[in-house]
Amino acid sequence: MDSRERVFRALRHEEPDRVPRDFWATAETYAKLCRRLALPAADAVLDRFDIDIRSIEGPRYLGPKLRVHPDGSSNDIWGVPRRQETVGTGERAQSYHAVTRFPLAGVTDPGELERYEFWPSPDWFDYAPVAAEARAVRERGRVVAFMGDRLNRFAQLKPAMYLRGIDLALEDMLVAPEIFRAITDRLTAFYNEYLTRILEAARGTIDILVTGDDFGQQQGLLCSVALWEERLRAGFEGYIRLAHAAGVPVMHHTCGAIYRLLPKFVECGLDILQSLQPGVAEMNFPRIKAEFGDRICFQGGIGIQRTLPFGTPAEVRTEVRERIAALAPGGGYIISTAHNIQGDTPVENILALIAAYEEFGRYR
Repeated sequence: MDSRERVFRALRHEEPDRVPRDFWATAETYAKLCRRLALPAADAVLDRFDIDIRSIEGPRYLGPKLRVHPDGSSNDIWGVPRRQETVGTGERAQSYHAVTRFPLAGVTDPGELERYEFWPSPDWFDYAPVAAEARAVRERGRVVAFMGDRLNRFAQLKPAMYLRGIDLALEDMLVAPEIFRAITDRLTAFYNEYLTRILEAARGTIDILVTGDDFGQQQGLLCSVALWEERLRAGFEGYIRLAHAAGVPVMHHTCGAIYRLLPKFVECGLDILQSLQPGVAEMNFPRIKAEFGDRICFQGGIGIQRTLPFGTPAEVRTEVRERIAALAPGGGYIISTAHNIQGDTPVENILALIAAYEEFGRYR
C-alpha cells in the first residue's frame, strides 16, 4: 500500500496497513538529522522515515520589496517587522522570527485602517509553481498538503495578534469588536482570494489544505465558545467551504486546550484536526476519539513540550504506544508531533519516535 492509499483510507475512517505519518520539524532539527544520518537534505530524512505527507509552499512572492529596518528586522507581507533570534546554543539552538513591533497597536478607530500602507494583494504572487510542485510529490506516491506560510496560514486571530499585539487583539474581541472585525475582514478577504487562486492554479493536485489559527492555551480556550462563534466562525468556515468546493479536505492546526470547540469544528465541516496537544486541560484522547472520532479525523498527539525534548527514548516509545492505542482504531488518525520538533530535541528521541511508529503502527 502506498502513502496515498494509506492516507485516503484513514481519512475515510478505514484502517489501512499502518497508521499514516506526518513529520513537522524546524530547520535546525532537520540539519541535526541530516548530520546524524548522513543525508543530504530534509526530503531525504522524510524518505528515510517513510513519511506519507509532503508539504508544499506554492506561490512565489513577487510584490513590493519588503522593508528592512535599522535594527535588523524586516517586514512580512502584512508589514509586521520580524527579526531572527536564537535561543540555546550548540546542538540545542533554535531560531525564531520574533515580532519586534505591532504596527496597528495604536489604532483606536476602524477608519484608521484605511491609511495602513501594508495591506497585501493576492496580485503580488506567482501561482504557477503550485501545480508543478504538487505533481512532483504525487509522482513519488506521497500526499500533497498545501501549508503556505506557517506564520499566517489562512488564519484570523493569529495575524490579528501580530498586527495588534496578543493582549490587544484579545481585548478587541470583547471591547472593540468593530476594530477586530475590520482587521479580520481584511484578513479573510485576502486569504479567500489567495486560496481561490491557489486552488485554480493547482488544478486538482492538492490533496489536503492546511489552515492554522491557535484558539487554545494550556488551561483552556483563548476566548469563550460563544465569542469564537460570533467573531471567528464565519471566516474559519469560509476557508473550509472554499476548499471543499474544489474537492480538497481541510486540516486545521490549533494548539492548546480546544476540546470545547470540537463540536463547532465538526459543524463547520472540518476534516482533520491537527495538534492534539498533550498535557493541556481537557484533552483526554480516548474521550475525544469516542465522542468525535466517527465525524472528524485527527493528526498529532505527540508532545514537543516535555516528552521529546526532555524525556527518554523509553518515554517517547510509551507515548507513541498510548496515542496509537487511543486514536488509531477504526482509522481516522495520522500520527505526528503536535507541532514542529524543536532544535532542543535529542536526535536519539526522534529516532525512538520513528522506531515506535514502526513498532506499534501496524494494523495488520
